[in-house]
Amino acid sequence: MNAKTDNTSMASDVPFKITDPAKIPAKRYYDEGFYSKECEELWPHVWQMACRLELIPNIGDWVEYRILDKSIIVVRSEEGVKSFHNACRHRGVPLTQESHGNCGQRGFTCSFHGWRWNTKGENTFVYGKHLFDEALLDPKDLALHPCRVEEFGGCAFINLDDNAPSLRECLGELADRLEAHGIDNLRAEWWFAAELPANWKVAMEAFQEGYHVMRTHPQLQHAAPSLYNARYAGLGDAIDTQKSTKQNVDAQFAHMERLGRGMAGMVHSKEVEIARQLLDVELPEDPNEGVMMWFGMVQDQITKQLQAKGEPVPDLNSVAVSHPLEAVEFIFPHFFLLPFFTSMSSYRVRPLGPEKCLFEIWSLTNFPEGEEPEPPQEPSILPYDSKDFPEVPQQDFSNIPHQQKGLHAEGFEYMRLAKDIEGLISNYQRIIDGYLAKVEPDKLAKAIQQLGGNFDGKIKDLGF
Repeated sequence: MNAKTDNTSMASDVPFKITDPAKIPAKRYYDEGFYSKECEELWPHVWQMACRLELIPNIGDWVEYRILDKSIIVVRSEEGVKSFHNACRHRGVPLTQESHGNCGQRGFTCSFHGWRWNTKGENTFVYGKHLFDEALLDPKDLALHPCRVEEFGGCAFINLDDNAPSLRECLGELADRLEAHGIDNLRAEWWFAAELPANWKVAMEAFQEGYHVMRTHPQLQHAAPSLYNARYAGLGDAIDTQKSTKQNVDAQFAHMERLGRGMAGMVHSKEVEIARQLLDVELPEDPNEGVMMWFGMVQDQITKQLQAKGEPVPDLNSVAVSHPLEAVEFIFPHFFLLPFFTSMSSYRVRPLGPEKCLFEIWSLTNFPEGEEPEPPQEPSILPYDSKDFPEVPQQDFSNIPHQQKGLHAEGFEYMRLAKDIEGLISNYQRIIDGYLAKVEPDKLAKAIQQLGGNFDGKIKDLGF
């Protein structure tokens, strides 16, 4: 199948459009005109992770989600989760002053003239109602303007486009695979954020391939060199058959430990301790058989021991076969999940300008019912070069601002992508072109589905 984009069907006014899927024009990452086009044609039409649902467990709980110049209220009502554009219907004043809260029985009250709305968006009070013509007070017209919202994976997703395909139509099979791994049960342990001096796409692309591990995360490469050398350098197999089963298992465990220390949700400490219990079990002498058996035993024990504590975790050995996941799963346009065993890390990226973005990180894990901690209500905002970030994002954040500067270098016209390992970058970038060219929404949804499982993947034919 030819993966080259057929640009003859795409609008000619797409700036810096991708004509060769292995070459991404550098100006897409800093040109103000391209950024403006994204603001006009991309963000108003895509599903965006707006908040985690544990932030709004009770009726009246609300969170503000901001994207560009838009402010959206996500609120728990008697009828479930609702979403509204954040503006009083009288004079347009935002109804919320903070990032989250509970509006109580009175609902949302405008700080300017005191008009009120309940959690269903219905207007419940107009001060001095007799002062207005009746034509201005039609209840339907006074209701808060709704914003589409759908729940998935323990989160509320919003879309500013009433006619866009549903979230599930965009996720496709990825939704089923993530749900099989218990994503709905995960809860946040911590939440960090930083402003990065980089385009939002530069920040995201650092996590769309593992090819950078050797240089950026050398501690992971050193722990399990055969794993990364086989995948990216074409050297040997992921299991080093020149070493014993025990040596290979020790290397795999060291890799888990480094992942856990480097980014808690990727491999949780409780999972590492369960794996540690199995370091001296009897295993086949053949390293390939032995390591595979050891992983099966680790997953079995993680499942059984965490379930025995009351954690709602899936049968890891079963779902690894029936619903396999990649090390990173990307939900277009700005949300990531990084699964390994039962816990996950989660990233969200939002543009703040052509060369600035907000990068957020969550550590997600399971808790026994009734023992869930209070979730973090706001991110701990740190400088992007703070040593308080976990080791892995520290290392990634050290690259991203430098790359942004390098994109401006004289003669650097485009990025050069490896067709079999950096395909996710090309694929999502060409979907952006599809939005800018106003490709049919159904075609865009089908293309977005192809991003599931595409980490370290190939350049694909997107169908437009």
